[in-house]
Amino acid sequence: MILGIQRSVSIDQAGLRDVTAPFFSHAWEQRKLRDYLVPSKEKNSALSYGKDEVLSVSGDAGVVNQIQFQGRSYAGASTKDYGVVQTGDVIYTKSPLKKNPFGIIKTNKGKAGIVSTLYAVYKPKDNTYTPFVEVYFDDDARLNNYLRPLVNKGAKNDMKVSKSGALTGLICFPGATEQRMLSEFFQQLEDLITLHQRKLSHLQQQKKALLQQMFV
Repeated sequence: MILGIQRSVSIDQAGLRDVTAPFFSHAWEQRKLRDYLVPSKEKNSALSYGKDEVLSVSGDAGVVNQIQFQGRSYAGASTKDYGVVQTGDVIYTKSPLKKNPFGIIKTNKGKAGIVSTLYAVYKPKDNTYTPFVEVYFDDDARLNNYLRPLVNKGAKNDMKVSKSGALTGLICFPGATEQRMLSEFFQQLEDLITLHQRKLSHLQQQKKALLQQMFV
């Protein structure tokens, strides 16, 4: 099924590059996610990656180094069966979150590493720019609606869905070039948000210091 969708994204006064030039008029295609991703079979069998290279997936921070993010490694005694995650690979974690009861889908934008068998790792096909996969599923409602019919929850609230089964849902993607440009646009937004958050934090600290000096 082909969906005709017109796009025009532009934000003025924010220092963002206009992604509408050139304007994309190609239809977005409704297909199954397996038409864009394939399950990875790459394992850490040769122990090429150590426990200091174990990755975790956070709803807010994305794919992160476990030690740097959580302060320690939670790896098992052996990491031979852990999946290798290359830069650009997509990860589906079956751990439920409050906003995402069926798990989350993120793209590894950092260094390569390994993940436990609780994670499903996917390689992109030639028609896929994987940062866009994360952008697409950043919307909680879209992510939950996609995963809900695919996932069965066990008695212990564990997710029962195979790696290939998680790819059988329908999505609607543009072509690879437009995927890239949209991903770059949203990354600029993230960078801008981070910049202003840092400025806000600095101003709040400055205000606190001035108030303390005022009443000395």
